Amino acid sequence: MSDDPFGHLVRDIRQYLGPSSGIDSAHVDPNHIKALMAKYTSNPKHWERYARADKTRGYTRNIVDNVNGKANLILIVWNPAKGSLIHDHADAHCVMKILKGNLTETVYHKPESGDTSVHPLEVKQETVYHPDEVTYISDQIGLHRVSNPDPVEPAMSLHLYTPPNAAEFGFHVYDERTSKSSFVPPQY
Repeated sequence: MSDDPFGHLVRDIRQYLGPSSGIDSAHVDPNHIKALMAKYTSNPKHWERYARADKTRGYTRNIVDNVNGKANLILIVWNPAKGSLIHDHADAHCVMKILKGNLTETVYHKPESGDTSVHPLEVKQETVYHPDEVTYISDQIGLHRVSNPDPVEPAMSLHLYTPPNAAEFGFHVYDERTSKSSFVPPQY
């Protein structure tokens, strides 16, 4: 077997997305990407070099690979009892694998385009994911927030975003109480 299983996962993802333009292509199946990630068994020795954390923030995004310019593979370190804002994925797809700890994903119904009424976002589902579990979200499924429920230990997850729209064009965050969105420009 391989002496660098994490490196092989990155290579397999690169190989799979190589001839396409990311998951948007008709011949690329998000379930195949999920299967590639599920096949990898997390071991901190494989990915700890990417797990840098800024303790002053809720989470830290660490680039693992820009996959052929068609996707971003990012390791996120979630500080204890912290999480993301409610956000969309800028018409991209996101496959997430839990590497360490547990993460709570709360999925919300996305407000209709042009809806100007003020109302709370409606929760679709809430799921706690454990190490080596894999999930998928896109704007067609809804908005989401990811958080680390552990009050002491950080959690780590691996995310594949394809195409890398949020990094290139920005994305939106949403107010849970009003459902109003705010644009977040790309941050270089």
